[in-house]
Amino acid sequence: MRKMFLLIAFVITLILPFSLAAQANEGKHFTGPTSERSLARTVEEANAWMQKTEADLLAAVNDAGRAQWVGETFINEDTEQITAKANERLLARVNEAIRQGHQFEKLKGLSPEWKRKYMLLKLQGSPTDPKLLAELTQTAAQLDGMYGKGKYCLHGDPNNCKGVDELGVMMAKSRDPKELLDIWVGWHKVGAPMREKYARLAELSNEGARAFGFKDTGEQWRAGYDMSPAEFSAELDRVWTQLEPFYKELHAYVRTRLIEKYGDAARRSDGMIPAHLLGNMWAQEWGNIYDIVAPPKATKTPDLEEALKKQIASTTPETADMLLDHCKGKPCEVESSDAAEAARITAAKAMVKYGERFYTSMGFDPLPKTFWERSQFAKPRDRDVVCHASAWDVDNDLDLRVKLCLGVNADDFTTLHHELGHNIYQRAYRHQPFLFRNGANDGFHEAIGDSIALAITPEYLKDLKLIARVPPADADIALQLRTAMDKIAFLPFGLLIDQWRWKVFSGEVKPADYNKAWWQLREKYQGIAPPVPRSEADFDPGAKYHIPGNVPYTRYFLARVYQFQFYKAMCDASGYKGPLNRCTFYGSKAAGDKLNAMMEKGQSQPWQKTLKEMTGSDHIDAGPMLEYFAPLYAWLKQQNEKSGARIGWTVE
Repeated sequence: MRKMFLLIAFVITLILPFSLAAQANEGKHFTGPTSERSLARTVEEANAWMQKTEADLLAAVNDAGRAQWVGETFINEDTEQITAKANERLLARVNEAIRQGHQFEKLKGLSPEWKRKYMLLKLQGSPTDPKLLAELTQTAAQLDGMYGKGKYCLHGDPNNCKGVDELGVMMAKSRDPKELLDIWVGWHKVGAPMREKYARLAELSNEGARAFGFKDTGEQWRAGYDMSPAEFSAELDRVWTQLEPFYKELHAYVRTRLIEKYGDAARRSDGMIPAHLLGNMWAQEWGNIYDIVAPPKATKTPDLEEALKKQIASTTPETADMLLDHCKGKPCEVESSDAAEAARITAAKAMVKYGERFYTSMGFDPLPKTFWERSQFAKPRDRDVVCHASAWDVDNDLDLRVKLCLGVNADDFTTLHHELGHNIYQRAYRHQPFLFRNGANDGFHEAIGDSIALAITPEYLKDLKLIARVPPADADIALQLRTAMDKIAFLPFGLLIDQWRWKVFSGEVKPADYNKAWWQLREKYQGIAPPVPRSEADFDPGAKYHIPGNVPYTRYFLARVYQFQFYKAMCDASGYKGPLNRCTFYGSKAAGDKLNAMMEKGQSQPWQKTLKEMTGSDHIDAGPMLEYFAPLYAWLKQQNEKSGARIGWTVE
């Protein structure tokens, strides 16, 4: 399952740590104090300033949200420039607001709410020099566009060039190691031209962080979790220590099965797994190769893709040729005709309807009419777009949208349930003051949809008539293994992206060693090695969207753990009794009430308090995740003992 939900509360995460984004008004309409010599004399004045600032920023964010939407759904030089200028004006306005608010900061009698708002605002600081700010936004927009336009022409054929989503489908389905290697090497070439621009982006980003008292951008990002950066890093280490043994058992089992399948193409003396054999461009999730690692006598899992195609085709006959291969293997003009494009959009909307139905079954309102009119559901055939899936709240109220390039398949079925979780969260906290319209922390925003996706159980699929019967209890190991191939396999990748980036921001990793440091971390945490030698002529981090997109990534690691805490809390609220992995709360209004009570708080209080109100725990806890997978963990140990599989790998 791909986690592609980048734009959380306010649309742009190109530059900012987590939420503010807007076309700034450059202070033209600001009527409060504008210099530290204009001393604030009353709490009332401070409150009036905050109210006005939030109103200005809200209006500005909405303007920039629309610019950003166009920039990612119509990629060209003009929209790139428009996006860059919108971000530049926004960041200048945010910097001005931070500076203006400084004169109130030590005033006695300020409310805790005012102090929290200003703390969150300060976390958004960027370079204060106008020239550097302009360069930062331009560089960020260029990198985003470079990734979005990236393609690999298979076998050097200029008439057979594909973007990362199409290449990803090929990697998921191919079992030819030579073809997989060609695709992997081909796509990773997209990163090389980004190296110098990324190095400059890191320098400029650090300028902004230091202007507001942080050592570097990494420290600024880690400061956004209601604890010190050092405490936050320690929490990550603690949770990874809990989960690393499970990952190593899964790694050993998968490596054994890959060697059985591919022989020498998968065998390495150091015990690592070649990165191109795991069914995913970045080896971050391994579920696409479940057929290779499935237990030998496992009950065959239902073909969800085939069931979806048949059901959608039966309700939308205009999609039948595309979905059911009535063209008998011929192209059906799928890429070129207006009718085929309309059919793809219709099928994608039908997919999204499944997700909407899950949320409405829990008591949430249907999505607004404008959602269906303004979202991008399928990849357009006439222009470049950023296909990386994301959920948007363009006006911080009810202009909810998704930006997807959906196909009709099991992965995208899960993705759409996830993405709609962002939209439901955005709508839930829309009544909060502007600076609190965000997730309790960025990991919460990612975890909401994931916790819903965990409830895509066989029972749920049977309710939808996508499967005829629920598999027996003895199928649970197979079902858990399929889930762990995404959830557990992802954990070290979720950590290492920002481990690399924080080292870049701190200067510990220099531009001359970008690729070397990248693969050192991948080997250390994942036990994954490049399939061919890599050098500093390559920039493999650039082949992963979140690096050129400058999107913080630790949120996804946090979400992988939080989601099981949320899921268990909703299962309990629904009254479910039984093995945790079989719980679905589809149709439970009590579970919906539990979730909504948490989401409505937004970022108005420390996330620890919000988490405790939802789950009873005030800290990230791997316990529910380990409970969910306990049968599989025991089974993996048994399998590895039987096969004599080596646990772990050697890092030179």
